Amino acid sequence: MTEPIRMLHFADSHIGMENYGKIDPNTGTSSRVRDFLDRLDEVVDYAIEHRADLAVFAGDAFKDRSPDPTQQREFAQRIKRLADEVPTLLLVGNHDMPGMMVKANSLDIFRALDVPGVIVGYKDDTQVVQTAHGPVLLAWMPYPMRNRLMAWKKYQGKSIEELNQGLRAEVAKRIAVLTEEAAVQDMPRVFVGHFTVEAAKFGSERSVMLGGDLPILKSMVADPVWDYVALGHIHKHQDLNPQGYPPVVYSGSLERIDFGEEGEEKGFCWVELQRSETTWSFVPVNARPFRTVSIDVRSEEDPTAVVVDALERAETDGAVIRLQVQLRADQIPSLREREIEGALEDTASFIVAREIEDEARARLGELSPETLAPLELIERYFESRDVDPERLKALLAKAGELLE
Repeated sequence: MTEPIRMLHFADSHIGMENYGKIDPNTGTSSRVRDFLDRLDEVVDYAIEHRADLAVFAGDAFKDRSPDPTQQREFAQRIKRLADEVPTLLLVGNHDMPGMMVKANSLDIFRALDVPGVIVGYKDDTQVVQTAHGPVLLAWMPYPMRNRLMAWKKYQGKSIEELNQGLRAEVAKRIAVLTEEAAVQDMPRVFVGHFTVEAAKFGSERSVMLGGDLPILKSMVADPVWDYVALGHIHKHQDLNPQGYPPVVYSGSLERIDFGEEGEEKGFCWVELQRSETTWSFVPVNARPFRTVSIDVRSEEDPTAVVVDALERAETDGAVIRLQVQLRADQIPSLREREIEGALEDTASFIVAREIEDEARARLGELSPETLAPLELIERYFESRDVDPERLKALLAKAGELLE
């Protein structure tokens, strides 16, 4: 039995994201940019230390389509280090792709310089890649841009729905061609794509998504012709075909974008490729922790002391913290911000959200306004304004007449 081909699958590095970061005065760059680069270092280190035979990056290298030169340099240094050791596919994702076809994508520089060991997947194609443990058939499809389809004469003047149908049909046709080309190759076969597959569970990618998104049917890619389907675009790691073959896997993003990904583990996939017998595992990375600390101090005499105590017991060191404090309006002067900020000094960054209880609403107790009749709502309102009982009775009588 031949040894499996060891492949590393990663995606969505999003170099340039600065959410919740601090500017480093020595470099002028955001601490969060450094986080994303550190995760990429973990990927490259793992590939080299575990003697990978092949690496596939399933798209979205940068935060947007126009990364600054420093970000391009930092990404290129890491990819060069990886490609010096193993053949590396860089697939073009929607964040890497310009809106106009005539413009270069953010990964084209690797193709222009013909960087040894790097394949740029800028259009759908296949290639047999020689590795230390044998050949692999790689097929790939970059992000399918609707506006590129709109440039075709037969789709000009069509509705959005007609364009969507046309795009889905075009993607299906192109994947079918790639599948036919793969089927005749007697070797492990890998399909790499950057798009949404129906049934995928979203992370926070929708908050940073560029361009409209069109889900692709799972049946288009879950074909046993393939031995592994490596996907990018969705930030939440998942296998869409856990009971079948091939594995259809989103490796997920390498770092958390925001608090929508607070509970998601981040990492990449380690794949042992064999024809019809591929296995894989998820490898977590040391992503920056995001933690929400929620505290209700409405019944406390010293809200600041309660908040500080809760923060001291929470795991805040090195984390991005979202502190949510529920308090009454009259407690605002008692919330000493400097003491709270002092308790958060060891965090990577933090935000404090004060949720002030509205007194009028508080007097409703457990009642929902939607369950009260109009006259009851009026009564509650006047009660919240401390209207004299006799005057309240007269006002309610007048209100009753108007509502009849």
